[in-house]
Amino acid sequence: MSFGIMRGRDPDVAGVGLNRDDLPPFEAGRFDPRGFFAHPERPFEIEIGSGKGTFLLAEASANPETNLLGIEQAGEFWRYAADRLRRHGLANVKVLWGDAVEFVRHRVEDGVARTIHLYFSDPWPKARHHKRRVLQDRSLEDLHRVLMAGGELRLVTDHADLWAWYEDLAGRHADRWERRPFARPEHAAEGEIVGTNFERKFREEGRTFHAMTLLRR
Repeated sequence: MSFGIMRGRDPDVAGVGLNRDDLPPFEAGRFDPRGFFAHPERPFEIEIGSGKGTFLLAEASANPETNLLGIEQAGEFWRYAADRLRRHGLANVKVLWGDAVEFVRHRVEDGVARTIHLYFSDPWPKARHHKRRVLQDRSLEDLHRVLMAGGELRLVTDHADLWAWYEDLAGRHADRWERRPFARPEHAAEGEIVGTNFERKFREEGRTFHAMTLLRR
């Protein structure tokens, strides 16, 4: 596999990058991922689809008392993000290589996360591919289960059809989720919503962004 985004340098994921070998046996069932961190008692958040780790880096730096677990399915980006975070010496962030939907559904205990971040997820625009979108009725139920009472699911997209998909899900599950305005993190630059690589790229293209927060009832 090519690691061109490393610019010729071999990635080092030690201490930050996690893969399936770092997980308990599947037969053991669900577990508490807060145990990955030196201070498991601290608030815990998950980012689904961490890409190059831009949001994780900013969020972990701004909130050293919060533990963050990013989940990235693309091995090349996982290695890049883990190496990048390792070089910054942050003890409160890890990146897992794997399928976030399957990990949350089968491996994560109930009520462990304070916040789940889902930013600029692949919109899978063709109708026959909609079943591949991260947010579905079932995955929304999974996210509700792993969030603690009053926890938040934070959503941002540039894709109008995916935004309509989110709005439909939020409306149909309003008995379990309270929709609220999205509050941008303090570390986002002026004019940004969250400051991911995709947001910066899409902003240059003049795209419109949509954001919401769903509060777990």
